[in-house]
Amino acid sequence: MPDLGTGEPLLRTAHQLIVENDDIAVTLEAPCQTSRIDVIGEICHHLAPFQASDRPIVGETVIAKDLTIDSLAIMDMVMELEDRFDVSIPMNVVAEIQTVDQLADTILDLRAKR
Repeated sequence: MPDLGTGEPLLRTAHQLIVENDDIAVTLEAPCQTSRIDVIGEICHHLAPFQASDRPIVGETVIAKDLTIDSLAIMDMVMELEDRFDVSIPMNVVAEIQTVDQLADTILDLRAKR
């Protein structure tokens, strides 16, 4: 394995690993999967400051109705989620999203298409 003159091998990132065996090099790509629980957890984290009651934020929570959040805060949250999950949600799709589940499904669908 190559080094930088330090005697230490170069480190490879977890999403790309090169395996060398008998002059054959194979690149293994680890899938970058994000679980539904991770996505919903991140959405709930962003929505927590807008909880209007003691009711927990769940998949069926209607974002604009059940929470004290305005459209500007929703757009800010969507942009942060786009950055976090490396997706781009079209404006016409954002307008149709009502619940936490729908937002999570949209993010997961877009990630799967990458």
